[in-house]
Amino acid sequence: SVLHAHWLATLSKVETRSEGLFHLRFPIARTIPLRLFVRQLKPGKRTNKTPSKSFLLLHFQRLCRLTADMSGEDAPTQQQNADEQKQQVEKKPAESPKTENKPDPPPASASTEAAATAAPTEKAPEEDSFSYRALVLTGYGGYDKVKLQVKKGKPALKNGEVMVRVKVCGLNFADLMARQGLYDRLPSPPATPGMECSGIIEAVAEDVTNRKVGDKVLVLNPSGLWKEVAVVAATHTFLMPEGMSFEEAAAIPVNYITAYLMLFDFGNLRPNQSVLIHMAAGGVGTAATQLCKTVNDVTVFGTASASKHDTIREGGVTHPIDYRTRDYVEEVRKISPKGLDIVLDPLGGSDTHKGYNLLKPMGKLISYGAANMLSGQKKNLFAVAKTWYQQFSVHTLSLIQGNRSVCGFHLGYLDAETELIDQAMEAVLELYRQGKIKPRIDSTYHLEQVGEAMRKMQERNNIGKIILTTEPMKEEAKKDEAKKEEKDKKKEDKKKEEKKKDETKKEEKKEEKKKDETKKEEKKEEKKEEKKDEKKADEKKEETKKEEN
Repeated sequence: SVLHAHWLATLSKVETRSEGLFHLRFPIARTIPLRLFVRQLKPGKRTNKTPSKSFLLLHFQRLCRLTADMSGEDAPTQQQNADEQKQQVEKKPAESPKTENKPDPPPASASTEAAATAAPTEKAPEEDSFSYRALVLTGYGGYDKVKLQVKKGKPALKNGEVMVRVKVCGLNFADLMARQGLYDRLPSPPATPGMECSGIIEAVAEDVTNRKVGDKVLVLNPSGLWKEVAVVAATHTFLMPEGMSFEEAAAIPVNYITAYLMLFDFGNLRPNQSVLIHMAAGGVGTAATQLCKTVNDVTVFGTASASKHDTIREGGVTHPIDYRTRDYVEEVRKISPKGLDIVLDPLGGSDTHKGYNLLKPMGKLISYGAANMLSGQKKNLFAVAKTWYQQFSVHTLSLIQGNRSVCGFHLGYLDAETELIDQAMEAVLELYRQGKIKPRIDSTYHLEQVGEAMRKMQERNNIGKIILTTEPMKEEAKKDEAKKEEKDKKKEDKKKEEKKKDETKKEEKKEEKKKDETKKEEKKEEKKEEKKDEKKADEKKEETKKEEN
């Protein structure tokens, strides 16, 4: 517990309670823990007198001497606070109480205090001046909810941790879901997203022996990596192979570990088998396609928009399917009537049902996402409810009779399985060394452009990995970025205006239709009345004729 630097200057009255705690009668007392300080006073002594400032300062200095050997950042703060308190007391001698004639602290204690805390005091300015930038999710919603902020103070290392100077971060679909509050592995806002990055180790804890300062590493963590400086467990870092760039390293952890564990651990992929990969042009899609190519004679079906077919075909997809214009179930049945061996499903909802029905005997459906929940910048409750309503469920008897299996995969819940992740990462990096896999980078954005990066992924306009670089934008680029934002805003405003105009036109048309309908009804009623009148007239004529006869 540390006393605030300015508490002596504003102290008015102090009294001791029976619990042995001070009660300060001014607002700042709420922010000052005094339990440790009171322990230096004589316990159980009750008095109604107001202690002098010099008396309190004496016991505070004794407390500083006892805590001078503390490790970490608290000791420099204590010494700085004590020095400030001395200056304040010296500057305002006239404000001292009547009981200030008590003896001052011994000079020896002051010298020992200064000697004991001299070294930490020198480090305090450096630690205070340490700052870094970080992306922070300030709330759930649109792209503007992720904001770039400046953090002050050097992060402290705990046992088993390392400090990484981040160079490049990876953007994943889970980050988009986290922004809308649909990903439970990210802490509630304010929080820093980011599951993967690459960089250089700047500091290591004393008990860390397998990492050293200067090591180039790629990092896999549940969250908190979209920033310039990240403190993570050493077990979550992996040494980069020679020749690997920071961009490639940031594109490997999430996508390739996910694809590897699904295909080879769950799927047990073997030669002459068939695999369906949804979103084949995305990060996990390209990684899964490359890993399928490491096994002989594997047939890959990949769904993507028509403009991406040439690219994914070059990457290893045997049969590209445009999911926007064709039914991928029918297309798969035409080529493989018996069905598929493995279906990788990141969509959820009704697509999970379709994937299960495409399995041949001994086939495996592996569900690892619910991308159908994302519809627009903000959470769409209708899309979420629809996906959950259509969620796939199966009885064990149908699994037994159909000789099929259903698996679920979530990398975020495997952070404690270090051995499993280490084995998978070592296998993936070995494939990289052999030249069998190579991450495909779609585009690189600065931290300031995270909104554009998320928009591009959510609109599914990327082919490969989207990454974020921590290198600050140049002023010219910032100006161009501001202009782009203004243009985008104008476009959005125009779209909104056009939508409003269309809505107003539709409403006008509806009103016109209603008017026409009312007119038609009125005409019908008039005709009915005319017919009634004619009938009445005819009836009268007949009656008159009968009377005449």
